[in-house]
Amino acid sequence: MKKEIIVGARESNLAVRQAEWVTGRLREINPQYSYRIKGIRTLGDKYLDAALSKIGDKGLFTKELELALQRGEIDLAVHSMKDLPVALPGGLVIGAVCRREYPGDALVSRQGLKLQDLPAGAMVGTSSLRRSAQLLHYRSDLKIVNLRGNINTRLRKLAGGGLDAAVLAYAGLHRLGLEEQITQLLPLELCLPAVGQGALGVEIRAADEKVRKLISGLDDDHTRAAITAERALLERLEGGCQVPVGALGVVESRRLTLEGVVAGLDGSQLVRASLTGPAAEAATLGIRLAEKLIEMGAGEILEKVRQGSCS
Repeated sequence: MKKEIIVGARESNLAVRQAEWVTGRLREINPQYSYRIKGIRTLGDKYLDAALSKIGDKGLFTKELELALQRGEIDLAVHSMKDLPVALPGGLVIGAVCRREYPGDALVSRQGLKLQDLPAGAMVGTSSLRRSAQLLHYRSDLKIVNLRGNINTRLRKLAGGGLDAAVLAYAGLHRLGLEEQITQLLPLELCLPAVGQGALGVEIRAADEKVRKLISGLDDDHTRAAITAERALLERLEGGCQVPVGALGVVESRRLTLEGVVAGLDGSQLVRASLTGPAAEAATLGIRLAEKLIEMGAGEILEKVRQGSCS
């Protein structure tokens, strides 16, 4: 009888698809085990009417999975790395960071128009302060509309009218086979992604050496270094609620280039900078870039954001 490994995931179509990809890879690497996906509904999946910035984003899509992991109800949890808070609960670690998909955002337009061609005052749907702030910095005339729900729900809302376009992560659309819906990949120069966007993380119990060894083949060194830097930057900047911070790390020849952006809610203020250093010093690089952004004015911008979005 094979030992069964229980894989926890959110109940959304995308989360299940991501968990299926992980279990498929695990079956290839460790065929001596059987695998079962257990869907778990998270707090963020229950409250779809309120903006994320109003209900906070600390563990909204991860807490219930982490509780199940701590209780031993699942052996590992598959997350979108962008959903994982930088501080993990005691006794849990990120056992593997899977190779990243293209990390940027995509525009889906009802009329097939690119961002620069949308009409004046166009209504653009997103639930992300990071996206809305950068979009408004590029085009202050846009009207940002809170758009929540899973990817298919958001696409249905867009098709139903009332919105001219929506912005979603490319990786999610790709994993669900919905690339044909994409009107435009937003240039990274215009809109940096969320920390960890495009990568999957596998969270495990720190003391579970068997599972740690089991998933070790999923870990991608370049992706882990890049996201370690991004998460260190966010941790240095973060203040307890959703904040408009974007970051992207890229590793080439053992060198890591990290770019970060902090923007005000209305897009009128924005600071952006980059640093390059050894990939082996990813966390230090993230902290250094955060401090550079703070020197450029990010601290004042984020304080205004917190006063406005956390009140």
